[in-house]
Amino acid sequence: MRDQYKEYVHVAADAVEDKKARDVVILDISGLSVIADYFIICSANSRTQVQAIADAVEEKMGETGVPCKGIEGMDDAKWVLLDFGDLVVHVFQEEERRFFDLERLWGDAPRLTMTV
Repeated sequence: MRDQYKEYVHVAADAVEDKKARDVVILDISGLSVIADYFIICSANSRTQVQAIADAVEEKMGETGVPCKGIEGMDDAKWVLLDFGDLVVHVFQEEERRFFDLERLWGDAPRLTMTV
């Protein structure tokens, strides 16, 4: 199942990049947490872009047969979290990303490249 999620990481990462997300970071948190194996963290310039990125990820993952188990934050769109089970996608406006600083919080997690 873990190898299959690597494919899903590619799908989601491609979707965020297609919508021009900035500073895309992929973290392998499998050795650090039971909540997920992978986090994708990215930034957007505006509420509208946050929503567009989140919509694109949900659509592309749905096309691969992976339904979104939950979405949080779409109304305010300062930080949207999309839960796909072993993959969680975080889409932030820049100020929110700096405030929550998930990369620091999960600092021991290996960072992956788009060629996972």
